[in-house]
Amino acid sequence: MADLGAITLWIALALSSYSALGSFVGQTRGSVELVISSRRAAYLAMLVLFVSTLSLVTLFINRDFEVAYVAHHSDLAMPDRFTWVAFYAGNEGSLLFIGFALAAMASLAIWRAPSNILDTLPYTTGVLMLVLAFFLAVTGFMADPFEKLPFVPRDGDGINPLLTHFGMFIHPPMLMAGLICSTVPFAFALGSLLAGKTGDEWVDAGRMWGIIAWALLACGLLLGSWWAYTILGWGGFWFWDPVENAALMPWLGLTAFIHSIMVQKRRGMFRMWNIVLINVSFGLALYGMFMNRGGPVPSVHSFGASNLGWVFLLFLAVGVLIPFAVFFWRFPILKSAQTLDSMLSREAAFLVNNLLLLGIAFVTLWGSVYPLISRLTGEDEITIARPFYDQVNGPLFLALLLLMGIGPLLPWRRATGASLKRALLAPGTVALVTSAALFVLGVHKPYALIGFALGAFVTTGIFIEWGRGTLSRHRSTGDIYPIAFLRLLGANRPRYGGYIVHLAVVMVALGVVGTSFFNEQMDVVLGPGESVRIKDYEIRYVGTIEDPKSNRTEFRSTVEVYRNGRLSYTL
Repeated sequence: MADLGAITLWIALALSSYSALGSFVGQTRGSVELVISSRRAAYLAMLVLFVSTLSLVTLFINRDFEVAYVAHHSDLAMPDRFTWVAFYAGNEGSLLFIGFALAAMASLAIWRAPSNILDTLPYTTGVLMLVLAFFLAVTGFMADPFEKLPFVPRDGDGINPLLTHFGMFIHPPMLMAGLICSTVPFAFALGSLLAGKTGDEWVDAGRMWGIIAWALLACGLLLGSWWAYTILGWGGFWFWDPVENAALMPWLGLTAFIHSIMVQKRRGMFRMWNIVLINVSFGLALYGMFMNRGGPVPSVHSFGASNLGWVFLLFLAVGVLIPFAVFFWRFPILKSAQTLDSMLSREAAFLVNNLLLLGIAFVTLWGSVYPLISRLTGEDEITIARPFYDQVNGPLFLALLLLMGIGPLLPWRRATGASLKRALLAPGTVALVTSAALFVLGVHKPYALIGFALGAFVTTGIFIEWGRGTLSRHRSTGDIYPIAFLRLLGANRPRYGGYIVHLAVVMVALGVVGTSFFNEQMDVVLGPGESVRIKDYEIRYVGTIEDPKSNRTEFRSTVEVYRNGRLSYTL
């Protein structure tokens, strides 16, 4: 089985290399046969990689310790349900997973490509297969998951205990798939540039795949926060760790991209800006994979020290410089069809939104790489901790929340002062009433009041927009209100469906504000039956139970939380 996996891995590398070269050469020379052959090679590479991936999973199921990767990341006592987690627990398996995920997404993107971009599709295919060939080459030459040991050990080293959490079944695959999925909209944009098509042909496909990558990363980040809360420490869901940041930054870039590309689709604007945004997002995704595989800054989330860091750093440089070189080559013909009419417009709100998102990404990037910069300049290594991110990114996030409330209320092209006042009156009133009520109730921290007020502002605006749209649909179609609302969401998903995401962001923001400004922390030592009081709560330590397993010993502590003498929670 190991031989089958290794052979199919090398076949996939050959197929992806042929597909990349054949796509570029075939399109340049006008050879339809070569283009079609290259496209078929891309499909075949996906199928062959599936066999290679299935081979590695089978090796884990059979506990074939002759294979070094299986021996290092599993043992006889490992439950079968963790086979999937062990598969991507190290560099070797995770790179194979990334390769298969990219091959599957690329095949789907090529197969379902819109008819209006068929003349640019060979370049898109070439870019996708070139990236795939890189990952497969790194896997085959530097991180072979099918490498055999000179002897067969009796047992393996076992899986990392930090990975034996339900979130690990979904969190790493989501993040890896999200990072590599950013290649697809990037390839559509770069393929369009290479073909000299600088219009809006690639927009629909680019936006759809941008949303898919964004959604995968969002799910991965949320699941990672849950894992951090459960495993790394009570009450902590985000620690501004370098690898956490490396996944957040491309998500911020993609958030800007999928908003900005709506303006290009609606008004024919921001063509150059959208190319820059997807290039930046792809570059940040490559940076994320670099940080996770031998990056220079240590992290609890990384795969540990390896010799892959310099390879990914080199590919990161190439993956950023070449697309921007193509961008400047095509710059003279990238002019947008329309110009910005007014700063009081929805288009301007999208632009400011993009700048804020990129500002947060830049601050996060600077904080992540500063320890390396301080080390290279000969100074003592300076690590950037959470206070820096909170102090700098906190106000930027609040400004972003404010804009998220104002932007949807603005019209396209231009807003008058009177129309702006009417649009902001109800949300602004609710925000002021909310902050005043909270102040009377004892909330006096300025940032907390601002955060809750902005949450109320955005939520009110969303429900007003939903209400107006539902009422209009009810009057025009006669649908009852619940049906009218659901059909409203389906009829204009980018706008009214997007408000659901905005509402989710508000909920997360309120949770962050609450935990940031109203948490209480203290270090105490308690024996069984002893308790400590924190404001209105009594925390009682019940005891610890030792639970021996075949490959480890688990210690479970029980803590009871009382309020006013009554049991409220058991932790």
